[in-house]
Amino acid sequence: MYPEPLVRPMKAELTSRGFQELLTSEDVDVAMAQKGTTLLFINSVCGCSAGTARPGVIMAVANSRKKPDQVTTTFAGFDLDAVTRARSYLLPYPPSSPCIALLKDGQVVHMIERHMIEGRPAQMIAANLLQAFETYC
Repeated sequence: MYPEPLVRPMKAELTSRGFQELLTSEDVDVAMAQKGTTLLFINSVCGCSAGTARPGVIMAVANSRKKPDQVTTTFAGFDLDAVTRARSYLLPYPPSSPCIALLKDGQVVHMIERHMIEGRPAQMIAANLLQAFETYC
């Protein structure tokens, strides 16, 4: 498990912008049971991917005309039970962190896995999400 001082600022980057933090498996179940669209960002320490995923997801939510009904986040390697439960909702996609999922009524309708984040700038990630928001939100 990652030490809290390392994780805290990466979590705050999202929670300070209105992302609901999912800390327990129960938090995940409640969030996934909501009707409408849910953006789920599984945050990560990984600098090469998470370093562009966080700004990308923030840009998308801040600049979208259509927004998900709820925006949520949990942290791989820290919120262990919550991430395990969140990943169960993302099947058949394999575990990936960071990753960004858009769910509608609890079902994945758009997924951005780590391999789709690596090497891409935040603007490209945001553009991908903006298109998904237009389609599903």
